[in-house]
Amino acid sequence: MVLSLVNKDKFPRPVKVSMERSPHFELMCPNDVFHIVPPGTSSPLRIRFTPDEMKNYCHELVCLTARERIVVPIRAIGARAILHFPDQLDFSECPVKYSTQKTLLVHNIGNLAADYQLSTQSPFSVVPARGTLGAGDTMQVTVEFHPLTIGDHSGSLAVCCNTGEKSIQTNLHGEAVDANIGLSTYSVKIGKTFINTSNYTTMFIENRSNITAHFQWKTFPTEEDENEEKRRQCCLLQPLTEVPPDNFIEEEDTEQEEGSSEDHTALLSYMVQEEMEKVQEDPMLFSDDIFSIEPMEGEIKPNCSAEIKVTFKPLEALGYLSVAYCSISGRESRLPLRLRGQGQGPLVELSCRALNLGNIFVNTTYVCEVTLMNHGAIDAPFTYIHTTANVGYCFKFAPEEGIIAPGGIQTIQISFNATVAGRFEEEFQFSVAGSPTSAILTIKGRVSEPEPTLHFNVNELDFGDISFGFPSTKTCRLTNPSPVPLSFKLRMSDDGTQPAVSSFDQIRNDSDPSWTEGIHFYVEPREFTMNPRQGTIPPQGHQDIEVTLCSNTVMEFYRTMLVDLEGFGSGVASLSITARCLVPELRVYPHMLLYDECRLKVPYERKFLVVNDTHLPGCYGLVPQKRMEDTPVFYSSPQPCGIVQPHSIAEIPVVLEVQTLGEHRTSVVIGVFGDERNPRSLNASSCSCLHQCYFSAIIVGLPLEQTCSSLD
Repeated sequence: MVLSLVNKDKFPRPVKVSMERSPHFELMCPNDVFHIVPPGTSSPLRIRFTPDEMKNYCHELVCLTARERIVVPIRAIGARAILHFPDQLDFSECPVKYSTQKTLLVHNIGNLAADYQLSTQSPFSVVPARGTLGAGDTMQVTVEFHPLTIGDHSGSLAVCCNTGEKSIQTNLHGEAVDANIGLSTYSVKIGKTFINTSNYTTMFIENRSNITAHFQWKTFPTEEDENEEKRRQCCLLQPLTEVPPDNFIEEEDTEQEEGSSEDHTALLSYMVQEEMEKVQEDPMLFSDDIFSIEPMEGEIKPNCSAEIKVTFKPLEALGYLSVAYCSISGRESRLPLRLRGQGQGPLVELSCRALNLGNIFVNTTYVCEVTLMNHGAIDAPFTYIHTTANVGYCFKFAPEEGIIAPGGIQTIQISFNATVAGRFEEEFQFSVAGSPTSAILTIKGRVSEPEPTLHFNVNELDFGDISFGFPSTKTCRLTNPSPVPLSFKLRMSDDGTQPAVSSFDQIRNDSDPSWTEGIHFYVEPREFTMNPRQGTIPPQGHQDIEVTLCSNTVMEFYRTMLVDLEGFGSGVASLSITARCLVPELRVYPHMLLYDECRLKVPYERKFLVVNDTHLPGCYGLVPQKRMEDTPVFYSSPQPCGIVQPHSIAEIPVVLEVQTLGEHRTSVVIGVFGDERNPRSLNASSCSCLHQCYFSAIIVGLPLEQTCSSLD
């Protein structure tokens, strides 16, 4: 190697040339001596290089003049790495938000292994970014173009090696365009859906390009909006790491037992940092309380489509609107999908929306019914809304609340009782949970004073012939044709007040004076009895009335049963009653009872027969004997009184006890209840209730003479 020293001055210059001793470099002229270089001339210096291996060598030559010191570096490059890259890489048209890759074949044409480092700028990237390539070797380098916006994009690929040489630049270029990818519809409307139930529809993401598209459904329209939301959430977490000064001393005192406040702060900061990392990693996928989309993300093969299911689950009977954004590779902007749905509450209707009650009477309870029908597919909880407007307080609804099953009905009983006359028209509401509107029922009518009327089902009650003292009962019906309940009382014209005596009571007492003296009343007898005597007949109802006549008077009856209405008047209705009271003719057989010979004070029994040939029952009674001290014969009956039915025969047993010796004749008195001829005495041959009995008494067991002397 030759190095020239050039003197550009006008005067000769002495130059001292020196080089440190080296096994690889040698100065071929005297070392460390001055050389005179004439002006305007040059002086050559020869340097010998003797390498012993293939590597880089370095040394230096020092030139010293009177004015300056010049150091000349000596370099010997033994080996060199040379990477061969193209000057330009063009991606042409590529889908936006999609990774397009190109592979470069890199060759190290040098004679030294290259430690390289590759770098580029977004939207370009390269892998591997660094490595080592041996001399003469080749490798593949992948350059990726992932643009986020449409349009032209340029960049450079810088290649740096460990040789210290200037980096190699490769120009990069690409054009980003929207791929032919879209939604089958950009608006989805789901029909009316009952609250708390779900309904769905489907749409498609259509990929008509030749790339595999990855999609995600997002909440926000742009990535910037997502980042802003993440920053907002992180800001909300940030105050947790700050401890207010007023509380710091208290916390520090408390934490002395558990650890230092620094440890607590560090733990809190670590927890906040974890939460922030979660926020940053959150993909911010679409989230909504009413609408849901599935699948939320996926891939679509070229020239294929993906079916998307949109589910709508309303919570209230409202219209809902939301927007989901589809972030899909190949499209710069997120594709909006507008979601609309209408929440439907329970479908409850009234069987009729208006009721006309017509004419209603004051203080009269009117009852009617309406039906609530649930035409929907969900339960319908309903509640009656009370009202006090006008005559609203006069209405009662039962039940006032409940739940109607899907397809079911609920009968509502309406009770109305007005206290004021006049016309009315009221609206009543039943609120239904989940429904924005109520079921409204309009009720109208007129309230007036009632006009009571009652009538019997017969014009007359004819008892016909009745027997004295025997109760006879007839039935009639009292009908209330009016729409109000009526309270009534019954009374009989010209009837007495003292209770009448019936035959059934009379036969219980054979010593009653009426057997011989007849019935004596201090006041007129009450011979008619009504059951019930009073009561209340409901609207359009009736009451069966039993009228019983127990006559104690032999006569023909022409009476009237009157109806008094409480609060309205007396005698508003009447019923004629006719009857004829008779006493039947009874005969007694035999006319005479013969007892033959009787022992003293020994009872002997014979029987009378009471014959009733009439069509009426009769009441008879054996009048008790009035006994004196010298009464020769005692008689009595174990069944002194009784009733003989029409065309029948009854028996009267007579027990006789002879008290003295001799032949005796005693009269027995039999009374007929109600016969004015009581009492009377008849001979044996008469056809009367007074009969004669003949008795002969002999003391049995004694000679006749002794008997006579005893009698004497």
